[in-house]
Amino acid sequence: MANAHHDDNEYPDVSNVPEDEASVISTRGLEAFGRKVTATAGHLMGPLADPTAHPHYQSAMGEVQKQLRRPTLQRSVFSMARTTPTDMVRSKLSTKEIQSRALSYVPEEMLQNIPEAENSYSLFQGFQASFPDFTQEGKKHRRRVSRGRKLLEETPIQPGTPHAVHKLKKEKASMMHQFEMLGIRKNMASSEIREIDNKIANLAGMRKIILDRLANLEQEEALLEHEIVELEGRLEEAQELADEAESISMQTPTRSEADMVGDEDAPGFMSQSVYEKLPAASASSTPSKKKPRNIRRKSMPILHEHFKPGTMIRSMRAHQDSITALDFDAPFGLMVSAAMDDSVKVWDLNAGRCIGLLEGHTASVRALQVEDNFLATGSMDATIRLWDLSKAHYDPQGSQFGKDDEDDGMAFENPDDLPVDPPAGSMADCPVFTLQAHLDEITALYFRDNVLVSGSADKTLRQWDLEKGRCVQTLDVMWAAAQASAMGSSDNTWRQTTRASDGSADFVGALQVFESALACGTADGMVRLWDLRSGQVHRSLVGHTGPVTCLQFDDVHLVTGSLDRSIRIWDLRTGSIYDAYAYDNPITSMMFDQRRIVCAAGEDVVKVYDKVEGRHWDCGAGIVEAEEAKAPAIVERVRIKDGYLVEGRQDGIVGVWTC
Repeated sequence: MANAHHDDNEYPDVSNVPEDEASVISTRGLEAFGRKVTATAGHLMGPLADPTAHPHYQSAMGEVQKQLRRPTLQRSVFSMARTTPTDMVRSKLSTKEIQSRALSYVPEEMLQNIPEAENSYSLFQGFQASFPDFTQEGKKHRRRVSRGRKLLEETPIQPGTPHAVHKLKKEKASMMHQFEMLGIRKNMASSEIREIDNKIANLAGMRKIILDRLANLEQEEALLEHEIVELEGRLEEAQELADEAESISMQTPTRSEADMVGDEDAPGFMSQSVYEKLPAASASSTPSKKKPRNIRRKSMPILHEHFKPGTMIRSMRAHQDSITALDFDAPFGLMVSAAMDDSVKVWDLNAGRCIGLLEGHTASVRALQVEDNFLATGSMDATIRLWDLSKAHYDPQGSQFGKDDEDDGMAFENPDDLPVDPPAGSMADCPVFTLQAHLDEITALYFRDNVLVSGSADKTLRQWDLEKGRCVQTLDVMWAAAQASAMGSSDNTWRQTTRASDGSADFVGALQVFESALACGTADGMVRLWDLRSGQVHRSLVGHTGPVTCLQFDDVHLVTGSLDRSIRIWDLRTGSIYDAYAYDNPITSMMFDQRRIVCAAGEDVVKVYDKVEGRHWDCGAGIVEAEEAKAPAIVERVRIKDGYLVEGRQDGIVGVWTC
């Protein structure tokens, strides 16, 4: 019995012992052990004077000791000691008995509060339909058929015999079972779809709540940013006053120095001007050149990125006539619009409010560009004006710079109220200078850094130095075409388009500059690439059959739109056409961002081409208002940045959309 107290690690491997021998309550083990115990007890109870000396007792105890030394029996005893009586009983119950006992001992409260099931099948039926291989029916169909039985079944059966009828009934029962299982699986799929729809509805509600939270956060962020800008302005003014006071104190002589100077210059005191005695009189009297206030946003809004493409963000009555030009600096930032009513307005897209009117041009503005705080406008009066929008005296968030009036309305007014007009003179300090050199109306312009290039109906392109405010180079398009014709090159010569000439087509339809590279689209349908260092055309892109009205290029591609109704994408590395597509009407405006090319094509919607997915779709009031039986005006101008689309129409309305 000493071996029974050994550690488990000293037991031999019993992994190969049969299951019947390893179980303590197996039939064979119990019978053998019972015989030995009975024999031992019989000998113990017999009339023996010395039981230890009896051979039967010794042999019986020896057998018992041998049985107890077996590792399998010891493991069984130890496992039985750790097993609860409930587990021992359950191990001998069948699956059906366990199911019956589980259903029999369900509390009455649970049986009374069973929810109404919408499904016409039970849980076990659903399990049988989903996993037919695990059910009794599935096991029956998977049962291996012997070769003889297969041969008997393959033998032809005479129709009309009882065996044939039995086989047909069996096949019918099997098919009916499969049919019932298919119906259950169909209902299960339908139930899953309903559950998914409910989850989608719940997620949509949660998404709307989070979108509202994001909108409130961005509004609070805009207000806080506005307060930061105001604080920075006051800090700069305080710093300037402190510097000015320090400079005055350094230039003002002390009392002892003034007495010494007075003693030395006493004879000639009356001969000097009294104004020369004043310390830094000229410096203090001249206005100090203040650094322009930066109104560029410190953080970019992201709310529009989470809207569904084609969702309208805002619609504004900007003008009373057709929009001729518009541009904005960033999503929910500043927008400038111009129309045939000769007005130029600055807007805050976040509040949907007009900040002010830019006055100075004597005719309609045909081209404009917003870059940071600066704005360049080209008009039909043949002038170009540069504006500094940071000097506006009106705050789009609700207060006026330089005034202490705190009763101004907030920018986020009720949309049902009438639009609030900006105060007069809010843009009085915005003009910087005027560029005058063209002889006819300005039809296109583009500026970057300190270089501005403009195109005019006088058939010239002019390069301007914005630091000095003067023209530094003039490019004559007709002279370049004539020079190319004289040199025998057919690419750069002036071409008459195949379409009938349109009097409204601009000679210079569009242009863009990057460092010394200039791309220009003209009325002959050609796109000329200029080198501003030499003033020469080094490449011409031929393909359009109508006047070019818009263009834009990046590092690799150049995209052009024309009155010939086509959009062409050029490869700047080879000068060949990379892709092209056309619409039903002439293209009047076009722009692209990282993913989309949007254009105005003589319809009440904006035409969108998704470069990633390669699909065309429409965005604008034409789709939204068509459901209300309304007919919106034709879209004339489009601008897009980071999926934030702004479009101007012929009736003076400006729409803002997600794209």
